Amino acid sequence: QSQASETAMLSPENMLLCAPTGAGKTNVAMLAILHELGLHRRPDGRLDTAAFKIVYVAPMKALVAEMVGNLGARLKPFGVNVRELTGDVSLSRAQIEDTQVIVTTPEKWDIITRKSGDRTYTQLVRLLIIDEIHLLHDGRGPVLESIVARTVRQVETTQEMVRMVGLSATLPNFEDVAAFLRVNPAKGLFVFDNSFRPCPLQQQFIGVTVKKPLQRFQLMNDICYEKVIENAGKSQTIIFVHSRKETAKTARAMRDTALQNDQLAKFLKEDSASREILISEAEQCRSADLRDILPYGFAIHHAGMSRADRTLVEELFADGHVQVLVSTATLAWGVNLPAHTVIIKGTQMYNPEKGGWDELSFQDVMQMMGRAGRPQFDTFGEGIIITQHSELQYYLSLLNQQLPIESQFVNKLADALNAEVVLGTVQGVREAVSWLGYTYLYVRMLRNPNLYGVGVDALEDDPSLERRRADLVHTAATQLDKAGLCRYDRRSGTLQATDLGRIASHYYISHGTVAAFNEHLKPTMGDIELCRLFALAEEFKYVSVREEEKLELAKLAERVPIPVKESIEEPTAKINILLQAYISGMKLEGFALMADMVYVTQSAGRILRCIFEIVLKRGWALLADKALNLCKMAARRTWGSQTPLRQFAGIPADILQKVERKDLAWERYYDLTSQEIGELIRFPKMGKAIHKFVHQFPRVELSAHVQPITRSVLKVDLTLTPDFQWDDKIHGFAQGFWIIVEDNDGEMILHHEFFLLKQVNAEEDHAVSFTVTLLDPLPPQYFVRLVSDSWLGSETTIPVSFKHLLLPEKHPPPTELLDLQPLPVSALAADGFDVLYAPRLQHFNPLQTQVFQCLYNTDDNALVGAPTGSGKTVCAEFAILRVLKKLAMGQAEGARCVYIAPTPELARERLQDW
Repeated sequence: QSQASETAMLSPENMLLCAPTGAGKTNVAMLAILHELGLHRRPDGRLDTAAFKIVYVAPMKALVAEMVGNLGARLKPFGVNVRELTGDVSLSRAQIEDTQVIVTTPEKWDIITRKSGDRTYTQLVRLLIIDEIHLLHDGRGPVLESIVARTVRQVETTQEMVRMVGLSATLPNFEDVAAFLRVNPAKGLFVFDNSFRPCPLQQQFIGVTVKKPLQRFQLMNDICYEKVIENAGKSQTIIFVHSRKETAKTARAMRDTALQNDQLAKFLKEDSASREILISEAEQCRSADLRDILPYGFAIHHAGMSRADRTLVEELFADGHVQVLVSTATLAWGVNLPAHTVIIKGTQMYNPEKGGWDELSFQDVMQMMGRAGRPQFDTFGEGIIITQHSELQYYLSLLNQQLPIESQFVNKLADALNAEVVLGTVQGVREAVSWLGYTYLYVRMLRNPNLYGVGVDALEDDPSLERRRADLVHTAATQLDKAGLCRYDRRSGTLQATDLGRIASHYYISHGTVAAFNEHLKPTMGDIELCRLFALAEEFKYVSVREEEKLELAKLAERVPIPVKESIEEPTAKINILLQAYISGMKLEGFALMADMVYVTQSAGRILRCIFEIVLKRGWALLADKALNLCKMAARRTWGSQTPLRQFAGIPADILQKVERKDLAWERYYDLTSQEIGELIRFPKMGKAIHKFVHQFPRVELSAHVQPITRSVLKVDLTLTPDFQWDDKIHGFAQGFWIIVEDNDGEMILHHEFFLLKQVNAEEDHAVSFTVTLLDPLPPQYFVRLVSDSWLGSETTIPVSFKHLLLPEKHPPPTELLDLQPLPVSALAADGFDVLYAPRLQHFNPLQTQVFQCLYNTDDNALVGAPTGSGKTVCAEFAILRVLKKLAMGQAEGARCVYIAPTPELARERLQDW
C-alpha cells in the first residue's frame, strides 16, 4: 500500500496492481477513490456529488455485497452513497442519480453500457476499478474485454478522461494486461510477488494415482486425516470439498477414523467448557448432519444449510471451539475465516453450465489458498492440494505464477460485435477492425501469434495484424447476418442492426439462441410448444440427463401442469420440467438437479422476455399474450390458472386453496365487501386482509376516443384511470403496462407501446395518444388491451367500435400541375440570389418552375414527390433562400433552417456543396 499510495492517491494515472490474495488491495482501490473525490471538492470542503460516478466491478455477487458494506461504511462521512447493482438488485433512476459509487458485476455493467438509453449516467463515470482482472483467462473474460474496450473508445471519442484501475493476483504476463488497460509501465504498474503475503504460505501438492472413485475417495480421506492429525490440538484446519453432500461424508469419515485410532481426544480442547458449548449448541442445530458431528469438534458449512446454522459454525470456528471445518467453496468467497491449514480435497467440481465435472478455476484455488495462515497468530500458513496425478503439473505452474493469461474473446466475438453494432459505435468493418485493436485479444495476438492461429510470417507482412482482424470481423459479421441479427453488406462493409440484434443485445442472449427462436416461432403455437422452444436455447446446450435423475424427473414430469412430449432421456425435456417445477414451487431431492434448476431459472427471465419481444415485433397477438404470461409466471412462481392473490406474500396456503376452490371470477372480488369475502372463504378473520390485497392489485380502467386522420390512419386517445391502492412494498416506484391494439379477430397487433405508471402520479388520469393503421375494408372494431408487465391476471380490454366512424374522402387530389414556361434564373435577380445558379443554369427545369411560387413566395408546408435526379435539391434551396431573404429584410429574427439527409455521406456532401 505504501508503494502504490503515491500513484493511487496523488496522480490520475491508470494503474494495474498485482499482489497475492489477502495483501490489502482494497485499500489501494480506496486511495484511488479518494483521489477522485478530491477532484470534486468545492471550496467550502463539501463534495460536488452530482459531477461524477465511480464504478467498482467485482466478479461475484458475494464479493459485491461485501464491498458495498466495506466502502459504504468508510465513505459515509463524506456524504458519498455506495450501492450495489447486480441481477438481484436493480435501482431506480432517482437512486442511481443519488449514488456516487456503484459496485457491480461485469455482466451487469456490460448490459448497462450496452443500452444507450442509460448513457446519461455512464457518461459521468470518472473512475472504473476492476477487481480480480486475471478473470480475463476465465470463461467470463470476454465480458471484461468488452467493458474495457468500450470505455477506452468512449474516452477517445468524448475526450473525457476515465481512469482505470485493475487489481489482480500475481500473474506472469502483467505487461500485456497493463498494455490492455492503457497503463504506463513506468508510472502505474505495480507487481508484488508472494513474499508480500501477509503470512508466507507453505504449499504441498499431493497427486493420487488411483482411478476407481470409491478407493480414491477413501485414499483422499486418509491423506486428509494424516494432515489434520499433525495439527490437531495445535491449530485449526479448513477442508474444501466440492459438493454439499461430500461435506458431511468427509466429516463423518474423519470422525470414524479418529474413533478407530482412538485419537478423538486430540480434536477437543482440554477444558470442559468448550465441550459443553459444543454439546449444547449441537442440540439446537437444524441440520441433522451438523448435530451428529459437532460434539466431536468437527463442523460443516455449505450454502444449503440454514442461515442460523452457518452463522453458528462461523462463530464457533472463529472462537476456536471447532478444530476441523469441512466446507464448500462458498466459504472461501463470502466469509473471511482464516485457518492455519487449508486442504483442497480433490479439484473437480460440478459445473451446471457444462453439465459435467470440471477442473477448479484459477481464482477459486487462489481464493481458497488465500484463507491459509492467520496473520495475527501464525508465522506461516499451510496450503495442501490433493488432486489427480495427471493434474499435478497444472496446479504447480498455476500457484507459482507460470501460466500466462490468454484471451477467450474469440468464442464470444459475434455477440460482442453485435452489441457494439446495436450501440452504434461500430457501423462498418473498418470500425470493427479498429475496435478489435482495443481488446486484450489483440495484445495477445501480437505477443503469441501461434496460439491464435496467426502465422509467424503474417506478422512480418502485416505488423498490426489488420488482415487477421478483418478476417475475424468478417467471420463474425457473416454469422450475425446469417442469424438475422444484423445486415452485413460485403461490398461496402457496412453493418446495420436489426430488431433481432437489439433484442439479443439487451437481453444478453447469444446469437444462436435468437436465431433458433426466430426460426421456430409460429403464430399458432400453444403453451406446450412455447415451453419446448424455451428448452432449445443455446444457453442450455450442455445440460445433460444423468442416470440417477431419471426416476425423479419421471415423477416430476407427471406432476407438472403443461405436458412434456419428449422422452425423459432428452435434455430439452429436463429443462422444460425444471422450469415448470420451479414455477410450481416443487421440492427437488438430487443435489445436481438443484444446481441445474438454479442454472435454468437464472436465465429463464431474460430468455422468456426475449421470446416475448420477438413475438411482439412480429405482431402475433395470441402468442404475445401467452409469452408475456409465461414470463410473468416464471417471475412470480405461480401459474396463470391459480388465483392472482398468490402474488402477494403473507396469505396462508390453506386460504389460497379455499379461494381457488370457489369458482368465482376474479373481477367479482372487486364488488365484495370485506365481510362478504370473509363469508365466502368461511374464514371471517381473513376477510379484511384479502379485501385489502384485492384492492392493491394493479387495475387500470380504460376509455378511448378515436378520430380518423386519413382513410388509412386513425388517431387514438386513451385515458387510463388507475383504480388501486399504491403500496411501496408491493408496487415499488413504478408499474409497467403494455398497451396493445389488436385487430377484430384478435390475431394481429397493430400497435404496441410500453407505459410506465409512476408512484408520484398514481392517483390521477393519464392520457396516451398514438396512431394506428386502419385496415381496408373497414373492420367493425378494434380491441385495445392494457396488460400489466409484472402482474398475472391484471389486464383490461375495451372494444373500439367503428360503426359511426366517418372517414374522409378517398384521396384528396394533389396540386394541379400547370403547363408553364421554364423560369429563367434571373427571376432571383431582384434579391441578388441569381449568382448562385447563373453560370451553370440559364433556366430552371419544369419541376422547379412548378414549385417555385409555393416555396419561394409563400410560407405554406409542401410535399414534393418526384423521381430521383430530377432536381429536388434546388427546390429545397428555394425554401432556404426564402428564409435568407426574410432575414435580410429583418422579418425573421434568429431564424434557422434544418436540412435532414438520410445518410451521413449525403449530409457531408450537402455541407461541402453549400
